[in-house]
Amino acid sequence: MTKPTVHLRPYGSWASPISAALIANGGIGLSECRFDNDNLYWLEARPADDGKRILVKLDAQNNLEDVLPNSFDVRSRVHEFGGGTYDVKNGVIVFSNVFNQRIWKSEPGTEPVPLTSKGVYRYADHCLDLKRRLVFTVREDHTFGSQEVINSIVAVSLDPSEHPGFGHVVISGRDFYSSPRVSPDGKHLVWISWNHPRMPWHGCELWIAEIDQSGNILDPKKIAGGVDESVFQPEWLPNGLLTYVSDVTGFWNLYVHDVDARSSQIMIERENDFGVSQWFFNLNTYAVVSNDLIVCTYSDKGLWRLARIAMDHSNKAYELTDIETIYTEFRSFTSDGKRVVLHAAGPEDDGAVVSLDLTDNSFSVLRSSAAPSVDPRFISKPELVTFATANGDDGYAFYYPPTNPHFIGPNDELPPLLVKSHGGPACSAFSSYNLLFQYWTSRGYAVLDVNYSGSIGFGREYRKRIDGQWGVVDVSDCELAAKHLVAEGKADLERLAITGGSSGGYTSLCALTFGQTFKAGAVHFGISDLNMIRTGTHKFGSRYPESLIGPYPEQKDLWIARSPINNMHRLAVPVIFFQGLDDRIVPPDQTEAMVKAIRQKGLPVSYIAYEDERHGFKKPENIIRTIEAEYYFVSQIFGIVPADVIEPVQIENLKITVS
Repeated sequence: MTKPTVHLRPYGSWASPISAALIANGGIGLSECRFDNDNLYWLEARPADDGKRILVKLDAQNNLEDVLPNSFDVRSRVHEFGGGTYDVKNGVIVFSNVFNQRIWKSEPGTEPVPLTSKGVYRYADHCLDLKRRLVFTVREDHTFGSQEVINSIVAVSLDPSEHPGFGHVVISGRDFYSSPRVSPDGKHLVWISWNHPRMPWHGCELWIAEIDQSGNILDPKKIAGGVDESVFQPEWLPNGLLTYVSDVTGFWNLYVHDVDARSSQIMIERENDFGVSQWFFNLNTYAVVSNDLIVCTYSDKGLWRLARIAMDHSNKAYELTDIETIYTEFRSFTSDGKRVVLHAAGPEDDGAVVSLDLTDNSFSVLRSSAAPSVDPRFISKPELVTFATANGDDGYAFYYPPTNPHFIGPNDELPPLLVKSHGGPACSAFSSYNLLFQYWTSRGYAVLDVNYSGSIGFGREYRKRIDGQWGVVDVSDCELAAKHLVAEGKADLERLAITGGSSGGYTSLCALTFGQTFKAGAVHFGISDLNMIRTGTHKFGSRYPESLIGPYPEQKDLWIARSPINNMHRLAVPVIFFQGLDDRIVPPDQTEAMVKAIRQKGLPVSYIAYEDERHGFKKPENIIRTIEAEYYFVSQIFGIVPADVIEPVQIENLKITVS
């Protein structure tokens, strides 16, 4: 290969082959892998079809096909975030259709038929019970309009009459439910439940009950969990033992439960998280292979590892062995008892559905996301950064240095830095391939993805650091992480920007309003008025801020003080906003109120809103516009001339433009 000519050019202005169109029209989204005998299923979100989720099947002869007519979009809106959108057993498929939120059934050789009637109901986390010809599912009832929706677990018949109805309620009385799972012998049902104001990663309960022939539950008993214990992913072993994840030790560790003896045993006690926050239904971090083997993932300071757990139940002996791999992010586990299939990604590998050969721990790619091929010389590899937080504890982040084989920056110049505050806040930054980060780094920006206090993957106490301190410790961590890079000579103190979406948008907006570290920012569907989010958002997240800020109305003053919209006198830097006008999680009035206030103050501001977009953008043209507009805006503020030809963004109140 011919050695490339290297040009000296200011950081941030480098020409790059990684375009916004390459990102928006690139890889398909892959999720919810599930075995049914020798057939493997998963969902594909295809950019060319506006992100519609298509159910596909890979048979034993490696034939891949779309399972359902193209008129269906397999997606649920329970909790607005959805997940757990289908189940399949012996060729019988049940699924949620996003267009009407009804449950549908598909069987070989037949057209899909609805199992539930038209109505204001939503369904997710389906579990087929072929013995009783039922599907147990979480139902969200919107019958009462402006009142809070009602959640329950219902049994829906697989053979409905002419009037299918909405399912028979079998479990109710709690604010939230998830994970209904029928035992292999069909005798028991387990599920998870929790109440306001907790989120499932704060405290929830795992329950078990017997099931009668009609699907009604009998003699329910709590297995694990409580107000300060989070449980996650109950799974049955073939022999009737139950596995689950609990953080009663301070970390999400794996347990096995003997139903007859009514006793649980920890498998591996380690200061590592084997679970994640349950934002979506049917999230999983492990697969049951057999009575004696589990394949799982766990977090090691934000880097995710893959491992096997050999189980000897009679001797209560459990041994964990790491699996060496190039991947650093794992999800959507499933097994047919002979192999494990999962979604995996790494720093240089975009997501793929891969098969793990259990004889030699080798991987084969079954379906790549088909993201555009990028010359590896343009790929910036993440470096784990440890920095000191305000109270002296460790904080963690992933640093991506500017990387482009054709350009270097001047010796007397440091690169501008884009800090990413992830959503959640009980989520995390990952070290896997992120083409959006490469868009920035290949143009000469540095990127820092911060696992601020409150992030998952570091144990319960790390998650609890943000309790009562949202908008404070997350902001402080983002500022200190950025300053850590400045101190190491890796970023320009005068050109620090911050970006984030949803709750990450709130963190970004707080950093721009209350702090003095960042000189510009981009807010994607971010929260500006905490009181408005308490009354104007979906049920699932409506009480979450009480743990993050304080009880309402007892600490109403704190809610007001932590809202950027109420502190416009402190905001002094330019901001660009992006918003979907159909967003039900962070409604557009949040963003529009902030834009109006900044406009009136005379600060540089831009606002880009999209029709027919919800919480996160699906349409390629909107994704392209968002990526380019954010880069254009930040570059204008920092005095950088982009190498790209980008449609200009209207920046109100900007006195000087760079061309």
